[in-house]
Amino acid sequence: MLSVEKVCKTFHAGTVDERIALTDVSLKLAAGDFAVVVGGNGAGKSTFLNMLAGEVSPDSGVIAVNGSDVTALPTHKRAQHIARVFQDPSIGTAAALSLEENLAVANLRGRKRGFGLGMTRAQAESFRDRLASFDLGLEKRMKAKASLLSGGQRQALSLLMSVLQRPELLLLDEHTAALDPRTAAIVMRVTEQVVREENLTTLMVTHNMQHALDYGNRLVMMRDGRIVGDLTGDAKRAMTMDKLMATFNEEPVMAKTVNA
Repeated sequence: MLSVEKVCKTFHAGTVDERIALTDVSLKLAAGDFAVVVGGNGAGKSTFLNMLAGEVSPDSGVIAVNGSDVTALPTHKRAQHIARVFQDPSIGTAAALSLEENLAVANLRGRKRGFGLGMTRAQAESFRDRLASFDLGLEKRMKAKASLLSGGQRQALSLLMSVLQRPELLLLDEHTAALDPRTAAIVMRVTEQVVREENLTTLMVTHNMQHALDYGNRLVMMRDGRIVGDLTGDAKRAMTMDKLMATFNEEPVMAKTVNA
């Protein structure tokens, strides 16, 4: 589903500010994989995610989604393949629009837009049912502006908006980092529900080590612009907080995928 082959990125090359962000990063996700990416500051997580989203171009390497080479596609072209939920709940929604208006716009993602009815009654009912499944009371506030929602409610709305057209790849960009622990737990419950119901191929970047242990079937560890660990199966399930923290103090010897 996702194939990343030896991507490299250096910012400000040839200047005193030169910074190597990614070096020969390769990663493959099968359909339905839920990979969680962790790493310290400067590990390359954000650059890697921005590269997948099309906001940063690699100096070399290839990125393919479902067999299509998207390496040179700009962000708006990748919207046909990739959806993203941001750290800031306000980025993924339009504050002045109602919940149903936000959903109607999201439902057109990747499509040619023109004049016509914004939303049918059947679509409105579908949106209401999907929101009701989150158990956050959002289905009762369809006419309310997004600006009136709490951070967690708005992030849940962003999640639903991002998957209405069932993207081939869902990117979660530290999407609980701006939330308090209780609200973050609610958003992660909704995240797991959406990913499971839609069987979405998902890549989540996080600084929350507990989330890295609790969610997903892949645990990808980055350091110094490289992938130094990729755990699946029993190897991921056996990982503990102490072991995970210790890994970041070891030499990068875990470059190969570890399967149980």
